[in-house]
Amino acid sequence: MAAAPIPSTGVSATAGDQPRVIAVVVTYNRRDLLGEALAAVLGQSRAPDAVIVIDNASTDGTAEMVAARFPSVRLAAAQRNTGGAGGFAYGLALALADVADLVWLMDDDTVPEPGALQALLDARALRPGGPPALIASRVVWTDGRPHPMNTPRTKPFASKAERLAAAAAGCLPIRSASFVSILVDAGVCRARGLPEADYFLWNDDFEFTARLLRGQAGLLCPASVVVHKTAAFGSTDADPGQRFFYEVRNKVWTLRARSSLAPAERLLYGGSTLRRWARTFAKSSDRGTLRSCLITGLAAGLRTSPRPTEEVLASAGLAMPGTHEPTEGPAQGPADTPAQGPASSQAQAPAGPGSAPG
Repeated sequence: MAAAPIPSTGVSATAGDQPRVIAVVVTYNRRDLLGEALAAVLGQSRAPDAVIVIDNASTDGTAEMVAARFPSVRLAAAQRNTGGAGGFAYGLALALADVADLVWLMDDDTVPEPGALQALLDARALRPGGPPALIASRVVWTDGRPHPMNTPRTKPFASKAERLAAAAAGCLPIRSASFVSILVDAGVCRARGLPEADYFLWNDDFEFTARLLRGQAGLLCPASVVVHKTAAFGSTDADPGQRFFYEVRNKVWTLRARSSLAPAERLLYGGSTLRRWARTFAKSSDRGTLRSCLITGLAAGLRTSPRPTEEVLASAGLAMPGTHEPTEGPAQGPADTPAQGPASSQAQAPAGPGSAPG
């Protein structure tokens, strides 16, 4: 059954017709890139009303840099690395508690062009039939090429009406997006819940945005441009090494869950996943590692389910600001057993913010 549309938050009740926008940036040991990202966020032609940085236990002086250079930014520091999944879950929880109407989510190596946020707001206001639940920026690499790591999934079988509504706003209809730069409606987030913190990294953004957009409108806004300053130009099927465990486990969790994808979509994306994994193996120079991660990831994905987000965040010393259970009712996960993936891997996994599209 398709999820019923959720009324958009629309605009702030306390700010006339101007929505309250809070930016959330998740970081881990990227002090210099974070400084560049925050300068670009605060220098927007329409700056966000507040900025929150979630520091995933960085050891490179990140917290000191933020305090010294950006005193207006709210900094929340975890006691251990919770990955992109935990960071965005906590940052979104803080933004919702701070009465956000819209939340702008991005990684610490994302540098938005000066008009990026204004373009998202303009497109959001132009869509006939009301604003979308989510609108994503166009992501390019440092040389201006579209970044293959962050291409939102076009909505399969979008109706003519959906395509026309998106086109009226200068956009394209999408079914999911990455955490590199998305503007999400706070009202929909309150109804659908936070990202699954136990994903740690990979597919956390896919699961969360697919959940938000089930039965909702999502847009890709080409006029909003951000530069994703990854070390190399490449897509997510590049050789992932030990991180492949998270790709496998989390994709199985997502495909088995009932809250993000309709049954037909699970079949569609399941087939796409198998093709991507085949390409990853074909390109890999260490297939033994991938084979081991495939086996352990499948076992974890089939036998366990994600721990509650509040539990994961509490283990990193992050206290939830309030109750963030989905108002539509509890999400139905893949199983009743607690998630047990390799705890040592979660604690040791090398990562930036930890987010990558599935």
